[in-house]
Amino acid sequence: MRYKTVIGLNENIVGAITYVGFWITGVIFLLIERNNKFVRFHAMQSLLLFLPLTLLMFIVAWAPYIGWLAAEGISFLSMFLLLLMAFMSYRGDKFKLPIVGKYAYKYIYGEK
Repeated sequence: MRYKTVIGLNENIVGAITYVGFWITGVIFLLIERNNKFVRFHAMQSLLLFLPLTLLMFIVAWAPYIGWLAAEGISFLSMFLLLLMAFMSYRGDKFKLPIVGKYAYKYIYGEK
């Protein structure tokens, strides 16, 4: 059974949307969605995944010569993770990434 969210859509659709805008939609849905833990988990995981990747990409891009190439590799990884995580949450899976997923799950559900 799919549950509704604050904006009126099913939770799996909103869970996928939390990844589409990288960390920005994660922050937005953490602020507006108060009741649905599935959506809050994916929003928190999106924030914890894409904010460090974005910062790393901008920092690495400043390095001469190889920086732009490394930044492109990080952006390719980010797009791959975006598509993978959006697909997994659309299927209704609570897929936890190895490091950030553990922290997101603990923050939202209060368990290990």
